[in-house]
Amino acid sequence: MLTIFYDGQCPLCSTEMSQLKRYDYQHQLCLEDLHQQDFAERYPHIDPVAANKILHGQLSNGQLVTGLDVTCLAWKTVGKHAWLQALRWPLVRPFSDAAYRFFARHRQTISQHFKPAKVCKVCHSKHCDWE
Repeated sequence: MLTIFYDGQCPLCSTEMSQLKRYDYQHQLCLEDLHQQDFAERYPHIDPVAANKILHGQLSNGQLVTGLDVTCLAWKTVGKHAWLQALRWPLVRPFSDAAYRFFARHRQTISQHFKPAKVCKVCHSKHCDWE
């Protein structure tokens, strides 16, 4: 079992968790939104501020994993995206970890570029100030 502590307010993070859940046929993942009201009570050992900066996961033996290690392990667990394991190769790891840290720091801004444009219900334009 892998428990993933993710930012449910991040559209990209939430989308990835939805995809993982869809492929988790064996129920090996537990997805926990950091912003749930009872999060601190249920996971007092997880610092939500730190987990909001970099993805945190916990193995069934209690071991914590972070960053791309969580992502790669999650996709491996559901049997998808085997190519991600290349990001853990010793020569690739420092570069992929640096890219992940950049992404994690700027994920909200990056998410804005992937949101569908809102269409006005009045004039059906994407650039309207009426609504």
